[in-house]
Amino acid sequence: MPRRYTIGANVEIGEHTVIEEGAVIGHRVAIGHGVVIRRGTIVGDGARIDDGSVLGKTPFSNPKMARKPFEHLEPLVIGPNARIGSGAVIYAGVRLGADVLVGDLASIRERVTIGDGSIIGRNATVEPNTRIGSRVTIQTSSYITSDMIIEDDVFVGPCCSSSNDKYMGRGRYPHRGPVLKRGCRIGNNATLLPGITIGEDAVVGAGAVVTRDVPPGWTVVGNPARELERGHRDGGAS
Repeated sequence: MPRRYTIGANVEIGEHTVIEEGAVIGHRVAIGHGVVIRRGTIVGDGARIDDGSVLGKTPFSNPKMARKPFEHLEPLVIGPNARIGSGAVIYAGVRLGADVLVGDLASIRERVTIGDGSIIGRNATVEPNTRIGSRVTIQTSSYITSDMIIEDDVFVGPCCSSSNDKYMGRGRYPHRGPVLKRGCRIGNNATLLPGITIGEDAVVGAGAVVTRDVPPGWTVVGNPARELERGHRDGGAS
């Protein structure tokens, strides 16, 4: 049977890997064992896909879900020199820029864009309809909700949690995730509530619960998060 996908030069493919019809694999790509590359997926030159990952997965739902999956999705596009760890699942409708790193066991849902040089850490989850800029770091086991915007050069520490539904499934709120402006930093185990904005170069302390907007340059801590006194931020007396 003729091959129905396209493979470039100097490509390595491990055992038990499945490549479906219409997939396009660039030059110098390394694909591990047991990888599944779904229909139409595009893998850029120099990318590396580790064992057991699934690329271009189609979303599914059940009757209880308030938001049904998008019916029409573009193919998954993985940029040049991207690195996908073992056991990662990346859905159709995702676009990864050049040099993106996706850690082991990470999940990236449909209609997500991730800019050049960004990192999605091990076991992190990125939900649908979310835009992530360039040079962003999202560390281990963080949960990035749907409808979220993360601008360039943002840092998100391990186990950060975000949400987009103010009334927790009651249907009275248009889904709107947090907005993280350029250069802001989010500490370990912070919780970000729906619709808030973290300003440019602001800092959210570890374990903080952010219930309202944080102005640019502020440092906030606690539950609910409040501005840290300037003296404490600057290391001197206020």
